[in-house]
Amino acid sequence: MTTRRSRGDGGLHWDEQRERWIASMTVGYTPAGKRIVKKASGRTKTEAKDKLKEIIRDYDDGLAIAPAHYTVADAVKYWLQHGLGGRSATTVKMYTTCADKHVIPAVGARKLRDLSVEDVDRWLASKTDELSTRSLKLIHGILNRSVKSAMRRDKVKRNLVDLCEIPEGREGRTSKALAQAGSIIALAEQANPRMRAYVVLSLLIGARTEELRALLWSHVVAFDESPNVWAPVTETGWEHEQFAIYVWRSVRQKGDTKTVKSRRSLKLPRRCVDALRALREEQEKAGAEAGLVFSTSKGTAMSAGNVRRDVRKIIEKAGLRGTDWTPREMRHSFVSLLSDSGVPIEDISRLVGHRNTVVTETVYRKQIRPVLMQGAEAMDDIFGS
Repeated sequence: MTTRRSRGDGGLHWDEQRERWIASMTVGYTPAGKRIVKKASGRTKTEAKDKLKEIIRDYDDGLAIAPAHYTVADAVKYWLQHGLGGRSATTVKMYTTCADKHVIPAVGARKLRDLSVEDVDRWLASKTDELSTRSLKLIHGILNRSVKSAMRRDKVKRNLVDLCEIPEGREGRTSKALAQAGSIIALAEQANPRMRAYVVLSLLIGARTEELRALLWSHVVAFDESPNVWAPVTETGWEHEQFAIYVWRSVRQKGDTKTVKSRRSLKLPRRCVDALRALREEQEKAGAEAGLVFSTSKGTAMSAGNVRRDVRKIIEKAGLRGTDWTPREMRHSFVSLLSDSGVPIEDISRLVGHRNTVVTETVYRKQIRPVLMQGAEAMDDIFGS
């Protein structure tokens, strides 16, 4: 006599119409109270039993409701649609383009449950001749976050992508520092007030281009000695000794700076003050309101393309090839100038708004010069020079 299987062991029966053994198990209930039954089939009873064991194992792991044919592409598309809230349209487009070009065509057809460390390692290795290390980190991050999202939704047991190391990619474009910083500043002084102020601030305070494009006149302040307060120059005027800017905003989606440490207040060199004063005076003549410091002739925010075009014109006048340089390299030049002058890396890190000195040493490793001189000076004092 056939014995009934225990509760929780699932069911196993022969389907005459399909001529296959059917394994089935109740894995849950819908909000309406309807049973959710997971099924599998096999040509032999042994094959069906093995598949039933897989269903039971997945049920015990909390994965039984996940579809068996859920692919890597499904996970990536879900993350692109639901995991990028609060990002700008440009950022979403960038992630989507990378996923469509590099992730989905290579590993998208793979069932998410079957994705292995070897699959990811081979995929990343195949991209090393095509992509830079930074781009490899980007596409690895897309897959990693997509699988994490799937894991939170019980589509897969664990995230194998997180275990994979990112290989070195092809040599990317090397960031440079301007050796002709003095010439660039001299040429900027002859440019229109807007670009004069932009270039001078970029080179002398090291602000990011996304921070300068969002700078407000209310965040350009002077120290008013009579009440001993910092006040906007639009209210207190320019007849003061000390000036500063509040780097509190950027052109990012929500207006926040890149990191919490990036939010900082920087004292302005006199050359920056003069350039900003000339810019504001020109804007006042044109009847412009005191909104954005750097704006187009229509008063709207400058785009990255606007800045890149105008900065390259100045660089070309210095005898350099404009297309070889980008506005961010004035920030690299700022780091290089400070390091050459013996400023400690801890101070440089705070000035450029990094979370710690590790970031500064990694990103600007070609601009940082050794400034640890105490040991050599102590030995000279002890033994004579």
